[in-house]
Amino acid sequence: MGSCASKSADQGNGTSKQQQSAQSTQGKRQQQSQAIQQKNKEKQQSRQKEQQEKHQQQQQQPQSQSPSDSNADGTLKNGSDFYETLKHPSDSSNDNGHLKENHSQDLSNGTANKNLITNPVDAAGNSNPSKDVKVLLLGSGESGKSTIVKQMKILHSDGYTQDELEEYRPFVYKNILDCIKNVINAIIDLQPDLIRKPDSPQLEEDHEEDLKVTGLTSENNHVPTANGSVTNQPPPPPKQRKHILEYDMLNEILDYDYPLNLNQQFDPDIAIKIKKVYETPENMPCGNYEPNVTDVLRTRKKTSGIFIYTFDLGNGLNMNLFDVGGQRSERKKWINCFDNVSTIIFCVALSEYDNFLLEESNTNRLEESLALFDSVVNSRWFSRTTVVLFLNKIDVFAEKLKYSPLENFFPDYKGGSNISNGVKYILWRFNKLNRSGLNIYPHVTQATDTSNIELVMAAVKQTILENSLKDSGIL
Repeated sequence: MGSCASKSADQGNGTSKQQQSAQSTQGKRQQQSQAIQQKNKEKQQSRQKEQQEKHQQQQQQPQSQSPSDSNADGTLKNGSDFYETLKHPSDSSNDNGHLKENHSQDLSNGTANKNLITNPVDAAGNSNPSKDVKVLLLGSGESGKSTIVKQMKILHSDGYTQDELEEYRPFVYKNILDCIKNVINAIIDLQPDLIRKPDSPQLEEDHEEDLKVTGLTSENNHVPTANGSVTNQPPPPPKQRKHILEYDMLNEILDYDYPLNLNQQFDPDIAIKIKKVYETPENMPCGNYEPNVTDVLRTRKKTSGIFIYTFDLGNGLNMNLFDVGGQRSERKKWINCFDNVSTIIFCVALSEYDNFLLEESNTNRLEESLALFDSVVNSRWFSRTTVVLFLNKIDVFAEKLKYSPLENFFPDYKGGSNISNGVKYILWRFNKLNRSGLNIYPHVTQATDTSNIELVMAAVKQTILENSLKDSGIL
């Protein structure tokens, strides 16, 4: 009995030791497993941190086709032009249409220029991808893109301060001088008999040259002088510069001391305006004149480079709006903005149907806009992008149709001088180019009319919001 009890006790102790050993082994395994999990977690966090840093570095250097690969006229050095770049981005992009990493260039041609960026965001245009949308403002030159930006500043920002209005003063002067120069030169070229000196049957050569205002309307930032030349000195401060321009403008106008003889064949409206300018130059913006918001909206200021503006549209939605120059020489820079575009606002000036390019005098501006639109909507860059089409300058278009028939420039148009027919025809021409089946939302606009743009942008905001919700999977 005692022997059996002793054996039983020994067996019990052995079983207990085995259990303790098993528990100890299991505990060690759990500790090892936890240690491995902790290490894996630390590695994962480290990897995520590296990826974030790499992503931030990539965002600071926009993935793009370098402008150095382009010629001055906007054509690429490999022989393909801007339109081919839009249609075939595969040479500089991945299969998803995004730019390859080896094509990197800052937005401002190699160096970040903070003066060109309002409310800077990252290179992709998304400081917070979950709530920000990137909108690209495209269109040919003088189609009203920058005026749309001005309206957005009025409607969705703080508008213009007095100092900002003052900065537009020299541009108002320049616009006036440009208009005077264009009218005078047009008369000289088309109907020189309308202008003559009182004692001479025809204009002398030196007077004709005097009429061609040159120095004051130079695109350079040099200082204009009273004799029409420009100095090589840097521009003076705004307060001083405005007085220089003011007196130069008056001197140039008053130098035309011979009367303008306008006969019955010339447009009476133009004749009245010319006469008023020369009879009452004191009514021009001089003296204590301060530009107002209307002046800013109607003042032409050429866009060169890329400007980024951020606007709060409400409902947790921020719009990063990219405004780019529309002239051919500026389009090589567009590729810097092509990545991650949510919406394109494409501006077309309806009134340009009878105008021709400055770069090519035999190319119709509306035809140029059609070709540009074709390249954009059918490009792989924008295969999932929504397009908002602004048929702009409806007010000028309505006036032009009265004396410049649309069918003279587009023979297949049969709608006469009816404004609605003209707009429908032009819209039809643009819609016909949409071979990719993108969603296109057209709006007839007058960019200088704030109430009109407010209504249109409310509809655009709704479109952008719906697309943002669809992209996030909510709708």
